[in-house]
Amino acid sequence: MGGQGVRDELYERLRAYEGRSAAVAGIGKDLVNEPMIRHWCEAMGDANPAYAGPGAVAPPTMLQAWTMGGLSGHTDRGEAYDELFGLLDGAGYASVVATDCEQEYLRPLRPGDRITFDAVIEAVSERKTTKLGTGYFITTRMDVRAQDEPAGTHRFRILKFRPAAASPAGAGAGASAGALARTGTGNVVRVGARADGRETRGKEALGKEAQRIGSELPGDQRGRRSLRPRPVINRDNAGFWKGIAAHQLLIQRCGACGTLRFPWLPGCNACGSPEWETAEASGEGTVFSYVVMHHPPFPAFSESDEAGPYAVALIELAEGVRMVSNVIGVPYDKVRVGMPVRLEFLRTDSELELPVFRGSEG
Repeated sequence: MGGQGVRDELYERLRAYEGRSAAVAGIGKDLVNEPMIRHWCEAMGDANPAYAGPGAVAPPTMLQAWTMGGLSGHTDRGEAYDELFGLLDGAGYASVVATDCEQEYLRPLRPGDRITFDAVIEAVSERKTTKLGTGYFITTRMDVRAQDEPAGTHRFRILKFRPAAASPAGAGAGASAGALARTGTGNVVRVGARADGRETRGKEALGKEAQRIGSELPGDQRGRRSLRPRPVINRDNAGFWKGIAAHQLLIQRCGACGTLRFPWLPGCNACGSPEWETAEASGEGTVFSYVVMHHPPFPAFSESDEAGPYAVALIELAEGVRMVSNVIGVPYDKVRVGMPVRLEFLRTDSELELPVFRGSEG
């Protein structure tokens, strides 16, 4: 917060936007349709029979998907939303991270439904200080209708913040926040350049941290200057990362129906049971699907530490679950669907070890 007794004039200006429209009379670009439902279910591994065949409905969690503008965006966004962001950007709060969302479902969505929506800036918090930096939480509420009937509500919360300054040594919480703010991975979406040089200093500090870590790596990895982003570890996936630290790839097994699942979830998506145990994967798998990343360049993900292309694959483990990881050991243009792969653990720096898969061209 701004401190007891200290008037936050910017906050007073931001609060004036509460209740103003963020989108008016928005129209979904597509009717609710079976192909999108199928693609969603395949990506999520959701085989619920309610989402296929005659009388199918859309998964409730697709609520926001029908309102999204795609690469071409929407033309119905309210001026107040852009004004609010411009005000924050101009005050130096130019970075943004999505924090959470809440959804309420009022009626099932069925193929053929026409989706319309309105959105409002529901709340602006007082100034808050987080590990990422100092800023304001913005909550937007979207009211979704299907065939002009209320279908659900989607609340989306972001933090518009000014990244924490790096410490003189380029380490500590400030350096970590700067690294996250500038990689653009995970939740961090955008970082604005600053005329006072704050972003430049952050990059210099990050480079010094990379040099320090590089001196602590095994000989064949020294000299690398690029750091991979830190994974987000929470109470739902902490056991997975504990297993990685012990060189075990752990997947969850439902304690009620025995269904295996990945990624880690608090409950079974087959029967809903919250009871579970772990099973160690064999490490054998095949490439189920893959993409080759050309842009934006991320040297940290390249084996050579150069900003060249690298392969990201959806690996189907021998146990039947799938996970996203890097394919190493073969040129990016030699990765193929069906290629056999084997689990390895890659130490990227002194604090981070990740599961990757080594491919075989044979």
